[in-house]
Amino acid sequence: MFSKTLAIILAGGIGSRLHPLTEERTKPSVPFGGKYRIIDFVLTNCLHSGVRRVLMLTQYKSHSLQKHIRDGWSIFNPELGEYITLVPPQMRTGNSWYSGTADAIFQNIYLLERSGAEHILVLPGDHIYRMDYAPMMKFHQKNNAEMTVACMDVSLDEAKQFGVMSLDDQQRINSFIEKPEAPASISNDGNSALASMGIYIFSTQKLLDVLKQDSKDEHSSHDFGKDIIPKMIGSGKVYGYQFGGDSGRVTPDRYWRDVGTIDAYYQANMDLLDQIPPMNLYQDDWPIRTYSGQHPPARTVPGKYGSEGIAINSIISSGAIISGASTQHSILFNNVFVNDEAQIHDSILFEGVHICKGAQINRCIIDKNVTVPEGTSIGINEKDDRERFEISANGIVVVPKGYKFN
Repeated sequence: MFSKTLAIILAGGIGSRLHPLTEERTKPSVPFGGKYRIIDFVLTNCLHSGVRRVLMLTQYKSHSLQKHIRDGWSIFNPELGEYITLVPPQMRTGNSWYSGTADAIFQNIYLLERSGAEHILVLPGDHIYRMDYAPMMKFHQKNNAEMTVACMDVSLDEAKQFGVMSLDDQQRINSFIEKPEAPASISNDGNSALASMGIYIFSTQKLLDVLKQDSKDEHSSHDFGKDIIPKMIGSGKVYGYQFGGDSGRVTPDRYWRDVGTIDAYYQANMDLLDQIPPMNLYQDDWPIRTYSGQHPPARTVPGKYGSEGIAINSIISSGAIISGASTQHSILFNNVFVNDEAQIHDSILFEGVHICKGAQINRCIIDKNVTVPEGTSIGINEKDDRERFEISANGIVVVPKGYKFN
């Protein structure tokens, strides 16, 4: 199915809306779910779908991403024509950094030309979802399409953040508007729209042609959603593939999240704590691969003052210790230590976070290697928090990596 397909993962975004989590790392390398990175989800989809030739276009603050790929994803065999290759900006077509999603690929067009691929699978590197790409490829080939765009129903309010399309009876795209202020509804109740997931399949020659043509347009922003798709739909060979219709080998759950903001990222993590999670990481038919360090088991232990270590409805990763403290509805990454009488509620603690005696943490994201001093409260007094930290629109307090308390 994918022997003549090249996947290109766009992994170079600044991720400014996820600041300060992206202060020292690119968005796809932000930790997620207790042990993963965001990039693991798209790479897992490639692995299980049989997509074994992958170019990953990087740009900003990519060291953390490069290290993660080296440590966790050196599994493809180059002798069999398999690879995950990280491609930094090389300025082969000019003197600028990537100026849009289409420009990022155009600047590496020579890799497409010499790949021998018949199809190009373009994938965002910053979404949380499970998807078998094989049914989408079958749909693309069956319709002899020049381009196929994966899409799904979202609420009208959410649709303002995405490209919104409409389809005819043959699933051809007949309109496409990027981030419309007033999205057109496709449902009888008028509450949902059909949004692009940023996942595209192209015939290689057609992609080469449109990229070269777009590069000459001085008025183009060189973006797939804003420029490429609207220009192509007039050909009649641009189709919309509805996500979840044929799930292929993966158990269908239709879960897909763009975790581009602190609130979206936080909620996607909290989704994992539902009694029946909308995306179940414990299903064994599509395990999410990642790098797993050599850590001891997690444990709860009585503290110095006799209190039991308690974890209620929480994800506790290897190496974490809860000593005489209480953790509720929270996610603890590797090697987190929570000390006597501390209370953790509705929070995400990244690797190496140390919570000292009596601290109270509520609706927080604490980045790596932060020590919270004894008796400190975060997420309790908004006025105090705003003087030190960034707070999201929904009130989530974010403590940056390595933050030092006075």
